[in-house]
Amino acid sequence: KDALDVAMKWQVQVELQPLRFFDRQVLPHLVWVMRRLAQFVGADPRDIALVTNASTGTNTVIKSQKFQSGDVIYCLSVTYGAVKKLLSHVRDLTGVTIQEEVVNFPLEGPEQIVSLVRDTLRPGTRLAVFDHIPSNTPFITPLKELIDICHDRGVPVLVDGAHALGALPINLRLLNPDYYVTNAHKWFCCPKGVALLYVRRDLQGAIRPLVVSHGHGAGFNAEFAFPGMKDYSSFLSLHTVLDFWLCVGPDRMRTYMHDLVLQAAGLLLQKWHTRLLAPVDMFGSMALVQLPSDFHGGAGVTYDLAEKIQNQLYHRFNIEVPLKAVQGELYARISAHIYNEPADYETLGDAILQLKSEL
Repeated sequence: KDALDVAMKWQVQVELQPLRFFDRQVLPHLVWVMRRLAQFVGADPRDIALVTNASTGTNTVIKSQKFQSGDVIYCLSVTYGAVKKLLSHVRDLTGVTIQEEVVNFPLEGPEQIVSLVRDTLRPGTRLAVFDHIPSNTPFITPLKELIDICHDRGVPVLVDGAHALGALPINLRLLNPDYYVTNAHKWFCCPKGVALLYVRRDLQGAIRPLVVSHGHGAGFNAEFAFPGMKDYSSFLSLHTVLDFWLCVGPDRMRTYMHDLVLQAAGLLLQKWHTRLLAPVDMFGSMALVQLPSDFHGGAGVTYDLAEKIQNQLYHRFNIEVPLKAVQGELYARISAHIYNEPADYETLGDAILQLKSEL
């Protein structure tokens, strides 16, 4: 709420003195907030830019590549749907080949992902795209190992970390990706429309923002700072969000979220007598818990069935929880933040049992 209040105050201030804001104030404020955010994610501020969302970041990186027919883009089956559509779009325009390798569930452990990439990634691949935490199957990807495999084979890496900031500690110097994007308006709790784009220093000359404006030719940071007239209030509210995280303590917050999601998963497993999509230590602030098989009776599980049950949970029990159809099984994607408590998951567990009893 404090961050929303700050954002709205900025909106009012801008309207009172728009010329003063855009000519004199916005740049130093952006520089300061980017320095603070860069420190939080273990990066040099010269290597990051603020964009409106992770999709903008991934589009920026991928559309800046000079792909040619025959080039290969490597990804996994758990890649976010919007990114898959972007890759399909690029394939239609350029003739690239999309090499999508299937991740089989339930996962046995991180080594399963590492072995899959080690066995299937070919030298000469033009770009590899990985999710730090896949949205539909929210296990924590063994990212450092995957990046090292790619770099050993001369393959640059784009990481979609949309769900990572706030949910996981991020140290971009340690991870050493070529490109990394993450949202600040998900687990980090910033007002909507704030994301971070990281580009390795030696690659910045080839990356262009989707909108070319007055910053063109003035360097990486400048090119992204001024994409034309826009509302900067969410960007500037990052100060308040960072203050909150540093005041409460990032480790303390992440520990609470992780411990609660493990407690919630255990509670649901006990109620439903099912399993997790992956070993419990591969989850952070989200987990995927299998629903009782009674809901599909051995028949093929579809998106439509997941959506039907999800809508019943909302309309009858006032519960919003994503249900996922993954390789013939139904799962609930549970999340935990500092405002959640165990009773929330008791309610979900009992609601599913109620629906099961009515089948």
